[in-house]
Amino acid sequence: MNMKKNVVLSLSGGMDSSTLLLRCLKEYNSVTAISFDYGQKHRVELERAQSLIDYLEKNNHKVTYQVITLDGLVGLLNSALVNGGEEVPEGHYEHENMKATVVPNRNKIFASIVQAVALSITNQTKDQCDIALGIHAGDHSIYPDCRQEFRDADDHAFRIGNWDADRVNYFTPYLQGNKFDILKDGEILCEELGLDFDEVYKRTNTSYKPIYIPFPPSTSRVEEIHRTKFGEWYSDYKSASSVERIEAFIKLGRPDPVAYADETGPVTWGVAKAHVEKVLSK
Repeated sequence: MNMKKNVVLSLSGGMDSSTLLLRCLKEYNSVTAISFDYGQKHRVELERAQSLIDYLEKNNHKVTYQVITLDGLVGLLNSALVNGGEEVPEGHYEHENMKATVVPNRNKIFASIVQAVALSITNQTKDQCDIALGIHAGDHSIYPDCRQEFRDADDHAFRIGNWDADRVNYFTPYLQGNKFDILKDGEILCEELGLDFDEVYKRTNTSYKPIYIPFPPSTSRVEEIHRTKFGEWYSDYKSASSVERIEAFIKLGRPDPVAYADETGPVTWGVAKAHVEKVLSK
């Protein structure tokens, strides 16, 4: 297989972008991944992204990785997904209340930075650099910056605003697929790249309402002193992003390796699955 040279992608730490990262490792010699800290409530996704990068590197898959901090925006953005915002709604993405999860101009902010990085790589290497996008047929109408007309306009502005922008192109392997197609590709890629499927996907977060559960007080003072973690993050199974993820795992026919919880505490995969099956039946 002839490997392409350079690619840049935005790694959210979610299922889609993590699978896209695997696809890029399969098809490109040099992979650069960028994550963004913009004050999101589900910041655990950044921890999961770093954990995935570490796992990949232990398995001989090199990724240039950088977290871009935009914490100065936290108090200025009006969205349920940002710290200080309203409660993240539950249900399916088809519901009107999911518009509360829109982060103003988020994809434009991220796209500008990714474009700048891709163009910098082409200037340094004199080779083409692609921007990988995990966009798919299931992208939602409630997010205007997921629409094709937005991407076309954004790309046009990028090209008229920069020299040598013609060296930057796009890689969109899931354009005609959906969430299940992405997960199915991830299953295939794990096998091709010599990775453990569960180890990869337990290092992802799709939940917009993650639940933090502290560890019980330790009875051992020695253990207390040496403990570096004081609790664990769990995924919820009721917010729209989680419902979609669980739906894909149900269709794939295998349990999601991510740990789930609700207001009562940790729950089994069976509980999360049953809830989503009930939502989907409605």
